[in-house]
Amino acid sequence: MSQHIAKPRTTAVILAGGTGQRVGLSIPKQLLKIAGKAVIEHTLTTFENADSIDDVIVLMAQGYVPDIEKIVAKAGFKKVSKVIEGGSTRNETTERAIAALGEGLAEGEDANVLFHDAVRPLLSQRVIDDCVVALERFQAVDVAIPSADTIIVTRTHGDDGEFITEIPDRSRLRRGQTPQAFKLSTIKRAYEVASNDPNFQATDDCSVVLKYLPDVPIHVVAGDEYNMKVTQPVDVFLADKLFQLASTAAPEQVSEEAYRELLTGKTMVVFGGSYGIGKDIGELAESYGAKVYALGRSTTGTHVENPEEVDDALSKAYAETGRIDYVVNTAGVLRIGKLAETDNATIEEALKVNYLAPVQIARSSYKYLSETKGQLLLYTSSSYTRGRAEYSLYSSTKAAMVNLTQALSDEWAGDGVRVNCINPERTATPMRTKAFGQEPSGSLLSSEAVARTSLDVLLSELTGHVIDVRQQDPTAGAARASGFEQALATVLDRQDGV
Repeated sequence: MSQHIAKPRTTAVILAGGTGQRVGLSIPKQLLKIAGKAVIEHTLTTFENADSIDDVIVLMAQGYVPDIEKIVAKAGFKKVSKVIEGGSTRNETTERAIAALGEGLAEGEDANVLFHDAVRPLLSQRVIDDCVVALERFQAVDVAIPSADTIIVTRTHGDDGEFITEIPDRSRLRRGQTPQAFKLSTIKRAYEVASNDPNFQATDDCSVVLKYLPDVPIHVVAGDEYNMKVTQPVDVFLADKLFQLASTAAPEQVSEEAYRELLTGKTMVVFGGSYGIGKDIGELAESYGAKVYALGRSTTGTHVENPEEVDDALSKAYAETGRIDYVVNTAGVLRIGKLAETDNATIEEALKVNYLAPVQIARSSYKYLSETKGQLLLYTSSSYTRGRAEYSLYSSTKAAMVNLTQALSDEWAGDGVRVNCINPERTATPMRTKAFGQEPSGSLLSSEAVARTSLDVLLSELTGHVIDVRQQDPTAGAARASGFEQALATVLDRQDGV
């Protein structure tokens, strides 16, 4: 009879000892807000959601442990078992982590450990899983990507500056990333040997194994270009943009009955519910048992640009059902034209409907959604990523929706209110037809497909995200985009969306 071998425990160690000096901050860079959350919160979320990770330990910069404890408590991270103050050097920080990892292990028991920079918040689940799988065969694992740049080796000659002494073969050069993964016994032994070296100073952990345990092969797992490290001021901007542009997949419900179970007895208020996406969302939610208030100028006479009418609509829904679980705003106007030739009335209408109305809806909805731990769902357009000629009003107000979503998701997180934003590809709606006329059949996404994805987002635990809805092919409905790998391509190929 074969004996079952227990799977070793796998712990992620988040190294968060940086001070933020290089990005010109008075606080550690891992506490900097990107896409509505602290950088380290994005990182912790990735490991919290990783099936291959059992627990997480955070090594935080000195004096900031309480800040991390607050983030962990607020976000409800269940895998974070310890938050420890890091040392004054990288060596000391890793040694503290190794000591903490050894606690609770039986004699002779080994474990897996992944060391990851807190300021690499764009890490993918694929890289984590690949590292853990690699540890089944190897004792040490690094993550790296090919170097797209030519690397030169230089030497300084007095006051004349630097001169090239060597240009290594780029085909063999790799740019190291994290996580770096090890058998605990291996990295522990490497540091024990290194401690006998009076000149020992580590910048990363694979280099310690390479130097002090030269007989241990270090396997390389393919990293990702977007697994960037937030180090320089420009990195803050790039990381924020990647989060803003990256699609997030909304989890679909497993069955029709699951939708019914989640929506029966819930109240949904849809502004812009007269036709198009708003109408479809309302009808879909209603078919699963929700009480839906579909409001629009042409059906209920509701003008979203009028705060009193918004307040009255929400108040009525609450009075009749005793709750409001979801508030959706699909209302918008699209006026195309050169700004210099646009009259004041048109400008005022665009700002009132596309910007001020969502702001008022959000403000009025908050008290109801905080009672139910509900969600506000807003809508943007693919034109938010880059303003286009004759789209100045529309594009700029749609960009504002993304920022409003991220800001409110952070502002309301403590009250359990979720805020997300849907970014549909070009969609067949009456508003689009009015602006562009009839377009080739099959070239547009259906409003029903957008409505289905919207419902999945409403029923998810997502918050602060921009969710792309795309076509898979000319006959398909919504395609849930795969994540950050599409973000940069998205900048280049987005069409005019409505």
